Amino acid sequence: MLHKVLSAAANVEMHHEYMVHVVQPLAVKRYMGWTGAADAANILRETHAAALRYSEAAHWGDSSNKLSWLVPELAALMPDAKFVHLARDGRKVASSYFHKLGDECYDDRSTAILAAHARDPQGNPAPPPEKKYWWPLARPGDPFEQAFTGFNQFERICWHWAEINRVILESLAALSAERKLFTRLEDLETSAEEVKSLFAFLGLQFRSEHFAQFARPHNVNRPADHLLDASQSRSFARIAGHMMQTLAYAGRPEYVVNY
Repeated sequence: MLHKVLSAAANVEMHHEYMVHVVQPLAVKRYMGWTGAADAANILRETHAAALRYSEAAHWGDSSNKLSWLVPELAALMPDAKFVHLARDGRKVASSYFHKLGDECYDDRSTAILAAHARDPQGNPAPPPEKKYWWPLARPGDPFEQAFTGFNQFERICWHWAEINRVILESLAALSAERKLFTRLEDLETSAEEVKSLFAFLGLQFRSEHFAQFARPHNVNRPADHLLDASQSRSFARIAGHMMQTLAYAGRPEYVVNY
């Protein structure tokens, strides 16, 4: 949605998951501690920083949750970069990933392959840079480190939503206020003032049609909404309930998306 809305703004080159086959494995390796900050910065210099340098637009952007794990490196590499932390109700995210991404996100086989590589990188070489293989695993010291090995696909997705938001909040806390903005998808859909604030933060001119674009879901490969069942709701609350409270979603009823 951000990709499509911001692409419609004047003098903006906007991407969705730019160079994902490079960035997603890098992000996981960085989060897991398998590569260092200097190596990560070198790769980002050859991808995002290079694309920014040679762009003909005044503004260059990438809407990608993969970058969430690389905020410190991006902030240091591009000191003028601004960061939008766009949150969505985790129940809708978990349901969407589970029903719409299928074998592309935390399927049992791909997760087991990456876990085997984590245990024995010499005996089990890294998988290829396909999206399905490269999703973070619970690290030593994570509250769910032991439980994660027994999680099913849906539970792994719930953990991912909570952990990625935790990492974003932690990383952005180190940046100055003028470089970061937090907003919720639900607020962008219902408040023109929220969209105006987003555009002002990015230094873009707001038009009324920009708000209208948020009224309809974008980037949907399967236009169907699935509410969590009772078992999924319990799993989500157990794994991600704390982050729902942190992001002020606790107590809100799960909503239905009308496509």
